Amino acid sequence: MGLLKGLLRARNLLLVVFVPLLLLPLPMLYPSSEAACAYVLIVTAVYWVSEAVPLGAAALVPAFLYPFFGVLRSSEVAAEYFKNTTLLLVGVICVAAAVEKWNLHKRIALRMVIMAGAKPGMLLLCFMCCTTLLSMWLSNTSTTAMVMPIVEAVLQELVSAEEEQLVAGNSSAEEAEPISLDVNNSQPSLELIFVNEDTSTADFTSLMQNKNLNGVPTITNPVKTANHQGKKWHPPQEKPLVLTPGPRNQELNRKYKSQHDQMICKCLSLSISYAATIGGLTTIIGTSTSLIFLEHFNNQYPAAEVVNFGTWFLFSFPISLIMLVVSWFWMHWLFLGCNFKETCSLSKKKKTKREELSEKRIQEEYEKLGAISYPEMVTGFFFILMTVLWFTREPGFVPGWDSFFEKKGYRTDATVSVFLGFLLFLIPAKKPCFGKKNDGEKREPSLGTEPIITWKDFQKTMPWEIVILVGGGYALASGSKSSGLSTWIGHQMLSLSSLPPWAVTLLACILVSIVTEFVSNPATITIFLPILCSLSETLHINPLYTLIPVTMCISFAVMLPVGNPPNAIVFSYGHCQIKDMVKAGLGVNVIGLVIVMVAINTWGISLFHLDTFPAWAQVSNITDQA
Repeated sequence: MGLLKGLLRARNLLLVVFVPLLLLPLPMLYPSSEAACAYVLIVTAVYWVSEAVPLGAAALVPAFLYPFFGVLRSSEVAAEYFKNTTLLLVGVICVAAAVEKWNLHKRIALRMVIMAGAKPGMLLLCFMCCTTLLSMWLSNTSTTAMVMPIVEAVLQELVSAEEEQLVAGNSSAEEAEPISLDVNNSQPSLELIFVNEDTSTADFTSLMQNKNLNGVPTITNPVKTANHQGKKWHPPQEKPLVLTPGPRNQELNRKYKSQHDQMICKCLSLSISYAATIGGLTTIIGTSTSLIFLEHFNNQYPAAEVVNFGTWFLFSFPISLIMLVVSWFWMHWLFLGCNFKETCSLSKKKKTKREELSEKRIQEEYEKLGAISYPEMVTGFFFILMTVLWFTREPGFVPGWDSFFEKKGYRTDATVSVFLGFLLFLIPAKKPCFGKKNDGEKREPSLGTEPIITWKDFQKTMPWEIVILVGGGYALASGSKSSGLSTWIGHQMLSLSSLPPWAVTLLACILVSIVTEFVSNPATITIFLPILCSLSETLHINPLYTLIPVTMCISFAVMLPVGNPPNAIVFSYGHCQIKDMVKAGLGVNVIGLVIVMVAINTWGISLFHLDTFPAWAQVSNITDQA
């Protein structure tokens, strides 16, 4: 028994050592580039799936095994680990770090909640819209971790407001006290919890034994809210502390006044996770899976200039919008019933006392933020400017600003994001006074020239593990192409040629939707992309017809707590059980699969010209065979 326990404790080490040894006969018995590349691919895939080593570390396996087996030169492998998409991510993270540092996202979230009111149906729609909007630009993990404490505080107010009315005669002042987090206070704080995707998994170890969060470990860090009252300037946030919902908080969360209250808590909590996933689909920078797809596609088909920020948004925005509305109806029907008239009414006359009290608390939290600060305005301006420049670079239907330059094709979305991110390191966070000095205002000499973001802010937000993971995927794809392995795999799939293209795409989407529930999203897409490219070329299907739906369906890991980071964060609050997540997540998964298949066969065909086998794919196919 002791030996068995020792083996279980050392299972990761055993996997790391014995998997390469057991597979070693493959390149030895079949001394060819294809066999050597397959050996490296299988070893890396096993490391990713089992997570015997961190995903970023496993992504470094091709960097030393490819040169050892003569598949690629060391300099060729190294060039795959830093691509154009990496620069795009760097620029986006700079803007995201500024948004998080100056609490612009909290202002947006609270403002939208105030607009919706406290009716359960409208509150559900409001939180889903807010989460979707933020998740377009921030990571799904950070968005969920930011919105969930606000949702939790609102839920506690909705549940406890009725009880407070019974004791209202004791002190009306108590009702106006802001919600705070204290050891002796069970109510959660509205302070934001951010999940940095490059830190340890200490806080969610019990939830993530079989799978890391979206391929990236997480930790929760509450950040103090900067109170910008008047013109007084405040220093940056205090040092983050580790914080997760404790057992006591989870126990209290399960004490509901009625079954209706419990359903509201389940519905709102789960909807945040699903909305974060839906929002991530909308932009090419929304998830790591779409970034991996973009760089792999540009690598595999350099002559194909069809996928950029604008075209992806035009295709995915209707999908996200339809998914958001249908998912809202699904969640409302599943947990709140079909009485939309009662739960979605905006009439002030129909509001209960508990709803009025909840709205009052939310309004107080918003007022604590004070007037919008100078750093928030600068960050918001850069946020909008970056989006506009992305859209107008090469819109397709009219000449973009890139056409003003003599040399075409030199500028990409990464150029815009890096340039604006660079400026955030230069612009001071203190509003320029232009020679005027307010004697009544205290000045901090050491903080007067501090920029909007510092390098520490950037480092805290930058998911370096994703960068290495993506690079490992590019290295595997490059090795598969140069060794001829991808062509060999494609020929083995000729039996699927009898199926219509839509059936091939549907089968691929169903397969990855199942696999991604248990394997991290980046690892799943990195393994499947080279295979699907070869399959599409062999069957003479436009590669985008398969790759785009598969990329989107990989994000639909919404049925289990270990499926993705938002699921784990929501589950940790204790409102829902595994069966609730499976039941609700299955519906969202089916909704997403159906909408994506309809989209790719309707407006996707005209947008990406999917009804023909393009010349850029034919050139790639000829190159591989040669």
